[in-house]
Amino acid sequence: MADEYFLLVCDDVSHDVVLTDAGVDVLDVVQIVRRLTGLSLWRSKALATQTPVVVLAAVSEEDATAAVSAFRDAGARAEARERPGP
Repeated sequence: MADEYFLLVCDDVSHDVVLTDAGVDVLDVVQIVRRLTGLSLWRSKALATQTPVVVLAAVSEEDATAAVSAFRDAGARAEARERPGP
C-alpha cells in the first residue's frame, strides 16, 4: 500500500503579534507580555525591551486582535501580521 499525503487547507490564517514600540509605560507592557506568553517577569522584560519583536506566533485572528488591543490600551504600538502560507 502506498502512503498518501494530503495538504489540509484551513480557512483561519494564523497571525503573529509583533510589538513595535513599548511606549512610555514599559512595566504595563511587560505585565501584558507576561500574561500572554506565560514567561517569567525577567524574560518578559527582556522581550518587551527588544522591539520590534514577535510576542505571539501562529495564533488565531481573534487572539491576535485581542493581544494588539491590550498592548494599545497600555500605550504600546503593536500589530497583527498574517503568517505566510506553507
